[in-house]
This record gives sequence, structure tokens and C-alpha cells, in this order.
Amino acid sequence: MMNLPHLSFLRSFEAAARHLSFTSAAEELNCTQSAVSNHVRSLEEFLKRPLFVRHARSLSLTDVGKAYLPSVRHALQEIDVATQSLVLRPHTRTVVVSCPVSLAENWLPDVIQSFTEVHPDISLTVHGTIWTDVDPNVSDISIIISHVDDVAEGLTRLWTDKLTVVCAPNYCVADQPMRDPHQLSSAQLIHILGRPAYWEKVAVEFGLEDLNQKEGPRTNVSNLALELASKSLGCVALPKSLARPYVDRGLLIEPFDLNLESPWAYYANLRQTGATPAVQLFQDWLMTVAAQTGDLLG
Repeated sequence: MMNLPHLSFLRSFEAAARHLSFTSAAEELNCTQSAVSNHVRSLEEFLKRPLFVRHARSLSLTDVGKAYLPSVRHALQEIDVATQSLVLRPHTRTVVVSCPVSLAENWLPDVIQSFTEVHPDISLTVHGTIWTDVDPNVSDISIIISHVDDVAEGLTRLWTDKLTVVCAPNYCVADQPMRDPHQLSSAQLIHILGRPAYWEKVAVEFGLEDLNQKEGPRTNVSNLALELASKSLGCVALPKSLARPYVDRGLLIEPFDLNLESPWAYYANLRQTGATPAVQLFQDWLMTVAAQTGDLLG
């Protein structure tokens, strides 16, 4: 990259050219006459061209100076406009959240909606994650899902989740509506990759030794599993917090009661120190809504 003259040299040149006086330029720039003179001389040495003809009591521009002045003046004006725009612009308040896609689609939008109604000046960005693809440098607040027996230090649990089994309202097994947990032995099961414990715990809860976990659709996305269930392609076991929006909209039903704590839960990595006021506000809001969600699920 080509070396460029110091910005103060250019400002001294532009002011001196406008006033045709080093003294007047110095008064405008709040520095000494000798400083302006030295700046201009340094610029001429850099360019290897004279910019001024120095008379006894005045200055005049050389042809080089006249040709150079419009470009310098335009560049300085651009810098001044950009700087003024930045200084006068209201300080942007932003919060960046990373969150598993399943929760980001089914729970987080309500949190953001209620928060934005109270704090419309705070901009929120959400990075949807799958599995553990969370870059700690990307977000102010990160939400992850973790097995309850393998939780990293410093994480805050959002709520205690319960497992549920859901299916489409018209889903049948052997032409009979799904209403009894023992029908699961003949039903098509939808599996969430990496979460076999969901069906395993359901099987133990109801004593279903013949539960077929080898067949049926499989996906690593909980929301896709819910969509498949809503199309009457089978039953899926997963946390109630994910199924609740589908149940509330009538897309899925819980065909039988199940009071079983989920072995996986959502945790937030909150900033304990150095959080901006905007981040602190959203953290507090997030945890308040999480507590309300836990009450509903309990």
C-alpha cells in the first residue's frame, strides 16, 4: 500500500490555500504559524513539488497547488461528513444471541416480541445453531442444550423440562386413534438423532420392552421431527417446551399423560461482567420469561 502524507499536512495545506496565509490558517486550526508552515513544507517535500509561492507578506498557489487543492478539499470534506455522521448518530444498542434452531423458532420469537415492545431501541440478532456449533466470539448471550449430567461450569439452566409424546390429532395405529402409551409398540416412531434417551425413558416409564427404535424417520432437527409428526408420519418424543407451540396451535396432540423429566435441558451462558446495558436488559428479560415458561411446563 502506498504511503500517504499525514492528515495534518493536508489540513494545513487546505487552510493555507483558502486563506493564502499561514497565519490565518494557524488561527483556524488552533496551532502556531510555524506549525502550519512546517506542515506545508513537509507536504511539498513528500510530493517533491512546490505548492505555494511565498511572497514577503502573502502566498499564492503554484499550478501544482491549484491542481492538487480540489482533490484534497473534497477528501477532507468526505472525512468531516463521515466523522460528524458517526458522532451525531445515536449510539446503536445491539444484542447478539446464539440459540439452538429448535428453541429459536418455537420459543425465542415470543421473548423477542415482548422485549422489543418495551425496548424498541435495542436491536437483536439471533444466530441459529445446530448441535454445538457455537462460536463464543459471535454472541453476547448463548443458549445451548446439554445433558443434565454433563453441564459445563458457568451455565444457567433456563427451566426444568418434561418429556412428552406427540402425534397428529388424526394419527391412528391399526385404525385406532392414538390414546394409549402401549400403542407405541405398534406405532411408527420418529427419532431425533443424538437423543435416543427420549424414547428409552418413555419405554422404561411405560414398561414397553418391545418398543421398536430401529425403524422410522430420523432427523437431527427437532422442529423437522415435529413437522413430520404433524403430517401423521408417526409419534415423536421430545421436551414439552418444543412441542407446546404445536400443541397450542392444534397441529399436534399429547395423546396421553407423561410426567417424566427430560434428560436434556436448555442452558444460558450469561455475561457476568462487562455486559453492556442493552445486554444486561435482555439477559434479565430472558431469565424472567424462562421462569414463566418453567411454571407453565411444571
